[in-house]
Amino acid sequence: MDEIIVALTTLPAEFDAKALARGLVEARVAACVTLIPSVRSIYRWQGQVEDSTEQQLVMKSTRGRLDALWKELRLRHPYEVPEFLVLGVSTGGDQYLDWIRAETGENVTPKRP
Repeated sequence: MDEIIVALTTLPAEFDAKALARGLVEARVAACVTLIPSVRSIYRWQGQVEDSTEQQLVMKSTRGRLDALWKELRLRHPYEVPEFLVLGVSTGGDQYLDWIRAETGENVTPKRP
């Protein structure tokens, strides 16, 4: 079975995260994208310490769709260097994990988890 992954990215606070999330789900590279509307990030960029309000996206997909997810995200992402962190899922609810596989697979039978 294809391994389930969770991928994270951040976006500027004013960016249309809903449209990006919808595009990833419609492209079937993510089964679900959770939008966290306001997070604060402190990071070093080009020699300066930055303090930004951003949005966090939590994308649920499979290892087999990872390259396609990254490609779609890069096409739509406004940052020069987008955050893209991928975490493997070691366990979870079987029905939910199967739903993720179904929604990102080629032979899709849509079912709500």
